[in-house]
Amino acid sequence: MTLKKIQLFFPTEVLESLFSSYQDDAEIIKEAAVLEFYREGKLSSGKAAEILGMERFEFIRYAGRKGIPFIRISPEELDREVNLLEKI
Repeated sequence: MTLKKIQLFFPTEVLESLFSSYQDDAEIIKEAAVLEFYREGKLSSGKAAEILGMERFEFIRYAGRKGIPFIRISPEELDREVNLLEKI
């Protein structure tokens, strides 16, 4: 995997909060970005896990604890699936 370095700027109070909460502020920012890209469907669970150095199912469980479900289905899709199953 090729890595690219970027520079980010945050207000001082945000960085101070990160410093007080986490040992490595760059890692928590990377993690937050990966989780958000995964939540938006821009990263697969496998790629997100790889970036964060986790096994895929470890990442799926971790994302779930952060409020990001693995199975994402709209209520309409769920209704269609239930209707299909009822016809079987």
